[in-house]
Amino acid sequence: MKKFIRIPLAMALAGAMLCSCGEKQQVVHTKTEKTEITFSWWGNDYRNEYTMSAIEKFEELHPDIHVKCSYSEWTGFEERNRIRMLSGTEEDVMQINIGWLDEYSSDGNGYFDLEMLKDHIDLSGFDDNMLDYGRKNGVLNALPIAMNAETVYINKSIYDKYGLDVPDTWDDLYKAAEKMRADGVYPLAGSKKSMWLYSIAYAEQTCQKSIMDYNGHIRFNVNELMVMIDFYVGLVVGNVVPKVEDFNKLNIDNGVYAGTVGWISDAMNYYGKAIDNGSEITVAPYTAWMPEKAGSGWFAKPATLYAISRNTEHPQEAAMLMDFLLNSSDMADYQGLDKGVPISTHARNYLDSKGMLKGLQYDAAVQMENNYIISRMDPQLENEEMIESFIEASNLVIYDKNTVAEAALRLFKIYNNMYYG
Repeated sequence: MKKFIRIPLAMALAGAMLCSCGEKQQVVHTKTEKTEITFSWWGNDYRNEYTMSAIEKFEELHPDIHVKCSYSEWTGFEERNRIRMLSGTEEDVMQINIGWLDEYSSDGNGYFDLEMLKDHIDLSGFDDNMLDYGRKNGVLNALPIAMNAETVYINKSIYDKYGLDVPDTWDDLYKAAEKMRADGVYPLAGSKKSMWLYSIAYAEQTCQKSIMDYNGHIRFNVNELMVMIDFYVGLVVGNVVPKVEDFNKLNIDNGVYAGTVGWISDAMNYYGKAIDNGSEITVAPYTAWMPEKAGSGWFAKPATLYAISRNTEHPQEAAMLMDFLLNSSDMADYQGLDKGVPISTHARNYLDSKGMLKGLQYDAAVQMENNYIISRMDPQLENEEMIESFIEASNLVIYDKNTVAEAALRLFKIYNNMYYG
């Protein structure tokens, strides 16, 4: 398994020119026809609001450019993006997922070659390792915004109430469940994808084998899938976690969940209200059999990336917008750490100079970047069919429809058919 390529969080301020990106420029208004470009992203209301404010700033700095925005929450966004990509009607600048590079640009020609636009996009804030995340077939298709990893967040206030330490081993979670279950409190919770990846971490550590090979094909056999299914079923039956179908973010706020597995980029989305209400939230070590193995079976990836349409009629203006989104102090001010710690050293150094590199999200990013075991995520691990099939197989065991062995054999056949027909 390829190891996660990291960059240091503690960057010395380079000094000169950090403020120049965001300095207010005097605008001379002339009667010229504006160039319209389009920009799409997904996000919650907070992200939508600050992104719109940032676009207004960009238009103020570039009065000859108008940005037409298309945005929504995640639900439905991916399907709309698929339709647009297949019909060639995608926006000029797009927020994309890392897996979309495989899906729409396996040969490197699905998005615009950004190295053709480096006179308008400052690539100096991205080292070669980070640029590699956005390359397909040697072509620079996209630039990553921030790195991301599933992380265990613990409401220490709740754990303290039960006289429990922050968990760092699998056994710690079961011990916590023994004390919390009478009050209807779960030591941990997570969405489908989070619990899928959490189960992979357990199985990889237990079986000492990577789930995927270097060609993006699943390596687990029936016995290893049994380990995964048995683990997730055990968490549910043991009241360590609720079923993923029952996961409700509101239960973080009301104390029903004493911990959550979630992305770095979701830290404040999940826990902002709990922190405001006085709860002490901390980043727990990556769960492992032994603390020194923390990070084994865990994965890191770009949170999201920006790409430019190969069909754009205005590549220069699109590149100017992308540069603003990634490198400017203005965008860094608006976005802060909401999407993770920026990869661009220009944005990162600006945040550092303003004392903004702190808080729960920053702590999670520090843990990820300082971990030398965590691996680079294969995009196939976010395949919805794989995830849904795992949950369905596990539910057959939970509801006594299959034995673990029967469910694992069923799942093995599904995965085998996915890759080999």
